[in-house]
Parts: sequence; structure tokens; C-alpha cells
Amino acid sequence: MAIKKDLSIDYLGVHCENPFFLSSSCVGGNYEMVAKALETGWGGVFYKTISDPVGDHCSPRYDISTKEGTPWIALKNMEVTSDKPLDVDLDALRRLKKDFPNKVIVASIMGSDDDTWVRLTKKVTECGVDLIELNFSCPQMTTSSMGSDVGTNPELVKHYCEIISQATDIPIIAKMTPNLATMEIPGRACIEGGAAGLSAINTVKSITNINLDFMTAMPVVNGRSGVSGLSGAAVKPIGLRFCSDLKHDPILKDVPLSGIGGIESWQDALEYILLGCENVQVTTAVMQYGYRIVEDLISGLSHYMEEHNIDHVSDLVGKALSNIEGVDKLDRSYQLLPRIDEDKCIGCGRCYISCYDGQHQAIEFNPETRKAHINEDRCVGCHLCLNVCPVMDCIHPHTVRFKEGEKEHAVEMQTKYL
Repeated sequence: MAIKKDLSIDYLGVHCENPFFLSSSCVGGNYEMVAKALETGWGGVFYKTISDPVGDHCSPRYDISTKEGTPWIALKNMEVTSDKPLDVDLDALRRLKKDFPNKVIVASIMGSDDDTWVRLTKKVTECGVDLIELNFSCPQMTTSSMGSDVGTNPELVKHYCEIISQATDIPIIAKMTPNLATMEIPGRACIEGGAAGLSAINTVKSITNINLDFMTAMPVVNGRSGVSGLSGAAVKPIGLRFCSDLKHDPILKDVPLSGIGGIESWQDALEYILLGCENVQVTTAVMQYGYRIVEDLISGLSHYMEEHNIDHVSDLVGKALSNIEGVDKLDRSYQLLPRIDEDKCIGCGRCYISCYDGQHQAIEFNPETRKAHINEDRCVGCHLCLNVCPVMDCIHPHTVRFKEGEKEHAVEMQTKYL
């Protein structure tokens, strides 16, 4: 049954009909593409990054990572900025805002020096866009004066934010690179320089595969290759971590945040929202499944809100943050022992092998009956068995055992696994 919920949310003073945006990439690189996406239901677009000079792409420029016959778990790309003449992209931005006045049109720009940053800022401002994103994070630019090499330099991003914020009255968003240890430092610098919000993350520097014939990374470009950005489901844990870091920072905790990285489903999107993101951006899933996935995002989030009596998306923003803390603070006074449901067990032996070769040899396996049993005297409650079992709810948390000398107390445990 279709459920209609109000998914609107305000972001940097701009009203969004829903929190689902195309990220700045090949899926939003011209008027026709973006118009189709917006008609499908996307709340807005971060238009493909505009630069001057324009981007110069190599061919081929994609490779994928897979796992045991699954579709992509990750995509490596060598995309750079828009390869269209500047006037073409500026005209597209104007037309999009004129034809879709209720959608949010964000211009993404990238310069290599003060003059270029300011000139591009003024040009996209004249197009009437709602917001401007500063791409400090593309990891495969052909010069170190652009992209992620800039994004790792706090002094430089602060300077660019200062001159750009003075050149426009439109709120600016700094797009952060994950190719560093601590995002909070350049994030603070961007805000100090005048950025109104942050978006995270851009792609992760990677080599997906080595071609054994050409003896180089993939994709093979005339016998050579290089390091470039990884996106897709595999980077979602990294994206979530950086968003959590930014929102736990005392200076950045109230800064509006746009979440990016591995979003394929409404659950993925909700996870970013729960970590403080007011909207989410998607590319790689669109490349796999098309713009129509926004229908599933809208439907799934609407059903979740209905089931949990939530009226506004804003009520979900940041709800998980208070429950995430340093691992040194976690309760280590007990062990949560699992139990195997013999009626559901298919006798595959996966839990036995993983526990014997990878943990504490706490699972016994009868080769004649092909049944597994947990030896609680040896079990430490790591839950590796639960995570490798191919049968839903066959292995589940069961017994709380307090360590010697520890006082018994109430323990909240996860009982539902996707």
C-alpha cells in the first residue's frame, strides 16, 4: 500500500520537497538528464562540477569490485569535472531553475586559483541557483592545484571559502575529501572561512583490481592506469564514520551536513540522516539502477515514518548520534552468548569453520547429523558465527553472562537483524 508522508526538510534556508539529491557526477551532467531525474521525484541536484578549463576524460574510465557473484560492491571511476563548454553548463543551470522552481538546484564548482574560483562563483550565482558546492575533494584531478589535494590543506580551503563567500550572497557548501585521517580539521577551516555547510564524503582513493595481462591497475588506459576514486556500497561505512566524526565535533555539530557514500536503499539514506545529515546524495546506485530508485527511497522512508509515528524528517536528523561513543567507553562487563536454532540450521558448517579457524573454537559440529552446537564454556560472545550464518535468525543472541567480579545489570541487546 502506498503511503504519502511529508518528507520535506529545510536545508541552509532552502526548502526541499524531500532529502534525496543527485550528487555532483555523471548522473547529473546536462539539462536533459537532470530534468528526467527531477520529474522522477528527486528533491534536487548537485550539478556535475563545473571547472575552467573543462575536464578531459580518459577512456575507459570505470572498474568495479565484486564479491562472490554479487553486483557491484564498489565502482572505481576516473571521471573528472564536466567536459562541456562553460556556457553550456551555465545555460543548463538557468533552465533547470526556471523549469523546476520548486526543486533545489546546487551548482558544484572547482577552481585552481583565486581568480577562477571567484569567476565561477559569480557566473553560477547569476544563473539563480539555490546553493553552491565547492568541490575540494575529487581524487583524480590532473593537477594538484584542484580536488582532494586542496581539500587536505586547511589553510587553503579556508582561504578559498573566504574569497568565495565574499563573491556571492548564496550559501556555500564545502565538499570534503575522505582521503585523510581527520576530516574535522579542514571542516573547521571551511566553516571559519565562510562555508555555511559541509557535504561528505567524496570518493576514496583506490586501486580496485590489477590486470594480470597488462600488469597494471584497472581500467587499462593504453596499457597504463592509476589511483582514482572508489564509490558504491563498499564506501558506506567510511562515509558514515566521517559524518559521525563531523557531528560529534563540538565546533561542527550544528553545521548543516549533506551525506554521501554508498546509498542504495531507503535504509542507507536513513542511516545518514540518523547521523545528522539533512539530505543525502546518490550517484553510483543511479548508475546501476536508474533514476527510478528515488521512488523506493521515498516509499521506504515514508513507510518507516508511518510505522514509527514520525511526522517530519527533521525529527530523525541526528537521532543516533548520542548512542555512538568512543570504543573505550563501551560496557565490557559481560559476554552476550548466542544460540543456534536447530530447527532452522541447514547444516552448512559455516559457523563451525569460521569459529574454529577465526575465533575461539567454541562451536562443535557433528558430521553425521550435520548439526552445530555452541560450547558456552569456550564462547566469548564475539558473534562471528551470527554474521557468517546464511540463514536469517538461525543464530541469535541469547544469554548474558557477566564476567567474574562484575555486578549484574540490565543489558539492552539487538534481537533483529536485516
